[in-house]
Amino acid sequence: MKTAIVWFKTDLRLHDNETLIKAMLQSDAIIPIYCFDDSHFVTTEFGFQKTGSFRAQFLLESLMDLDATLRTLGSGLVILKGKPEEEIPKIVQQYKAAKVFAKREVSYEEKQTEALVQKELFKLKCEFQTFSTSTLYHAEDLPFSIKDIPDVYTNFRKKTEKEATIRKVFDKPNKINSPSIPPINLPSLENLELEFSKLDSRAAIAFKGGETAALSRLKHFFFESKSVSQYKETRNGLIGADYSSKFSAWLALGCISPRFIYQELKKYELQFGANESTYWLVFELLWRDYFRFMMKKHTIKFFLQAGIQGNTPTPTPLKKKKLQQWIDGNTGVAFVDANMIELKLTGFMSNRGRQNVASYFCNDLKLDWRYGAAYFEQQLIDYDVCSNWGNWAYLAGVGNDLRGNRYFNIEKQALDYDKNKKYRDLWLPKL
Repeated sequence: MKTAIVWFKTDLRLHDNETLIKAMLQSDAIIPIYCFDDSHFVTTEFGFQKTGSFRAQFLLESLMDLDATLRTLGSGLVILKGKPEEEIPKIVQQYKAAKVFAKREVSYEEKQTEALVQKELFKLKCEFQTFSTSTLYHAEDLPFSIKDIPDVYTNFRKKTEKEATIRKVFDKPNKINSPSIPPINLPSLENLELEFSKLDSRAAIAFKGGETAALSRLKHFFFESKSVSQYKETRNGLIGADYSSKFSAWLALGCISPRFIYQELKKYELQFGANESTYWLVFELLWRDYFRFMMKKHTIKFFLQAGIQGNTPTPTPLKKKKLQQWIDGNTGVAFVDANMIELKLTGFMSNRGRQNVASYFCNDLKLDWRYGAAYFEQQLIDYDVCSNWGNWAYLAGVGNDLRGNRYFNIEKQALDYDKNKKYRDLWLPKL
């Protein structure tokens, strides 16, 4: 019997999962695994946790859900903990697996881990196959090679929309052939050296991890509330669940795929009509694609202070007090503070809020943008390496914006988007 390992990472779903389908087609039996990588639960060079408690809780819920769904199909999830390059070869030997199938990575640290795993598997004569499963458009279908992708989004978008097509989704399997897999053994937050963070009652939405919750959210935002038809008008909102899709957390862990969202959107448009708002959701998914392709093109540059522009910045000493005031929502600028308190107490912040607090961080406080990006990495429930570092570099003027720093007039923004002070009143203590 040919046995294969399917290494789940940020693709925690059974629908539209090419890695899983290809493994099943090429093997007699599969062993689904997930590895808690020790390097994801450390303190970074910037002094923040690489994975904070909101995201870790969401991950644990997503894995519970994946295991439960796998078991309905005759399989289950094996949990590993440690260094993937040490733990995966052990499971390969245990099950005498001939191949390991996994999602293909694009960002720097993830690529290094992938290479280490491949090197160890090679020693065991075990093949390692990867598949690109995170984007709306497949990299091979783009009208340019990765090295030739324009560094300006508009140029990329126009040519891609005109010349590339979106592939069909892969169906969810009906049955998975696996040997008997023991009950799931997940680490606790305490095992991961994290403390439980209780969600603040003012949170815009109570995110629950997993493919089941992701599909439920899509059904609500599209077919039940029809909120997607007003998305372009409401997407700059600050309060409540339905001003935006809130798909980002599930997309970040791959509990739902962008292509599946696109497929369901097309069904919605056939039934209820297409408009600028339904298009705008695709526009935003394409931005997400763009940052992934940019990360593939520029690799480690997105994590350097000079960014992809390569302009050597003037070294600035870290102003710890200013940084802490920003984190605590104690800058004295009400719109910034309200957003930062929401992030601290819920692990989430609106897109409008993110742009404002990042602009304030870079342009008003004049702090090294990477500290802001690293705090978001710790805190955001929907942290995605490519979107997070790509957006921060963009706002700091060292990324995909040739115009330099994107400065936001915070008072004007507050007036435009929180005219009646409802948002600030919600999150700031009354004086």
